[in-house]
Amino acid sequence: MTDRTDEQGVEARALRKVFYDTRRGEVLAVDGVSFTCRPGEVFGLLGTNGAGKTTTLRMLGTVLTPTAGTALIAGHDVVREPEAVRRRIGYMSSDTGIYSRMTAGEMVDYFGRLHGLDEADLAKRREAVFAMLGMDAFRDVLGAKMSTGMKQKVSLARTIVHNPPILIFDEPTAGLDIIVARSVIDFIADCRDRNKCVIFSTHVMREAEKLCDRIAIIHQGRILAEGSHQDLLDRTGQPDLEEAFFSLVRLEEARESTAENAEGAEKDGNAL
Repeated sequence: MTDRTDEQGVEARALRKVFYDTRRGEVLAVDGVSFTCRPGEVFGLLGTNGAGKTTTLRMLGTVLTPTAGTALIAGHDVVREPEAVRRRIGYMSSDTGIYSRMTAGEMVDYFGRLHGLDEADLAKRREAVFAMLGMDAFRDVLGAKMSTGMKQKVSLARTIVHNPPILIFDEPTAGLDIIVARSVIDFIADCRDRNKCVIFSTHVMREAEKLCDRIAIIHQGRILAEGSHQDLLDRTGQPDLEEAFFSLVRLEEARESTAENAEGAEKDGNAL
């Protein structure tokens, strides 16, 4: 990897995260994840629930501190310069909450002020974002009375109100109906067209195929393969991304099983 990432890009460097569980002890959630993402590109993390996608993105977003490794966000280190990183990203998690007693307009204004926008710039950005997402019809609706689609648009709006160069979306279509999910995917594609650097996690193969310029398949905290959609098909010899995904996962599980059997045999031999 290069010594310094692109001015508006992302570079993950051997990210590792260990959690402590009272029942299981140490749990390795992310194990040496490395990748890059550049402006005008959507980079996808594709994996099942529990694969390490959310933990990886939370480290990039400075929500979690890596146990080892680091990442550069627009040239700023997530461990040493978290405040600088936060100013340059928009982060949308899969479980973003909406304040029930605030209207759409109030919520977007609130987050704009948190990002340091003055009132004049905030007004311009709010109007631009509301027009982009088609939110004018419910700008005065309270969060408690919003539909799921409205809430998702508010989450998107507050993610981009400060116009960050880097956007991180953690399974943004989870739980949405097909129409709202399509509008979210179209919006993310538009971010790429506006030269944003976009990192996007999903477990939906069709979303990854449609949206991502490059895809990393992540399983049990490790990246098994990375490349374009076609690169992954060529590497596995499979006809579509779903088959390529399962081919790589089965290969990894077979490798792990072989390693465990060999370790068990060695222990049995030493016990004799």
